[in-house]
Amino acid sequence: MKRYILCVIVLLFFIVPAFSQVNKDSALRKQIVQIAKPIKGIVGVSILNIETGDTLSYNGKARLVLHSVMKFPIALTVLHWVDTGKLSLTQIVHVTKKELPKDTHSPLRDRYPKGTDISLDSLLVYMISQSDNNACDILLGLIGGPKTVQAYMLQIGIRGIAVRTSEADMASAWELQFANWCKPIEMTALLNMFYNDKILTKVSTDALYQMMVETTTGPQRLKGLLPPGTVVAHKTGSASTDPNGITPSTNDVGILTLPNGKHIIISVFVCNASGDDATREGVIAKIAKATYDFYNK
Repeated sequence: MKRYILCVIVLLFFIVPAFSQVNKDSALRKQIVQIAKPIKGIVGVSILNIETGDTLSYNGKARLVLHSVMKFPIALTVLHWVDTGKLSLTQIVHVTKKELPKDTHSPLRDRYPKGTDISLDSLLVYMISQSDNNACDILLGLIGGPKTVQAYMLQIGIRGIAVRTSEADMASAWELQFANWCKPIEMTALLNMFYNDKILTKVSTDALYQMMVETTTGPQRLKGLLPPGTVVAHKTGSASTDPNGITPSTNDVGILTLPNGKHIIISVFVCNASGDDATREGVIAKIAKATYDFYNK
């Protein structure tokens, strides 16, 4: 009898914390469900506490439109080429006027409308920190196009991210934007591998992380409701709104550094949604704030 009681006590010792964690995760999940309610579309969320390994997924396995979040796996592929000696961050790339089309987001074109000679690392900064579409396609051209990125994702074990078209391709036909998609849980897995130096050299990881910290796009998304000064290394993605008022993607993925020293990876995709920019971005901001508060206890 004593042995039976001891076994029960030991079992409860392990079970109670597990149930406690489930209840905690359920509380955050309930918040996310409520936050997502105003969106007539799909909200996909994947969260990982890097230090503890805790995860949370809400529509995390849905195939959602990627848009400029694709620039993160593109940057990883370019930097892999740098790490293996195929490219150099200091090499100069000749950019022609023809490679800088007007009808697309491009601070690079705005600064150098007639073309320029620019270093590879500067092109990466334009692509990541400013989400420059022309810089993206120029870099894709250097590595052989989207197929090279897709092959590299498969090589490192990421099968839930598809990069099949360039920015120019997507601009040429509305339906082509849907060829680039990802599952939120796979984006979180990729960010985790990146942060833990499982993909690139430490030098390349640090360089890309800083570019993501300096991202200027989407200030009202992951960062929108967080305390000023919160370090967020992130990459946004945005689609145009169709004539019916539906926006295929309003996204933000990244790594939050909390005051208590924890690091939270969070991927939020708001896809095929109606509503204005403020509503869609507000959902991302509220989910990020709920996550910040939950893990900063």
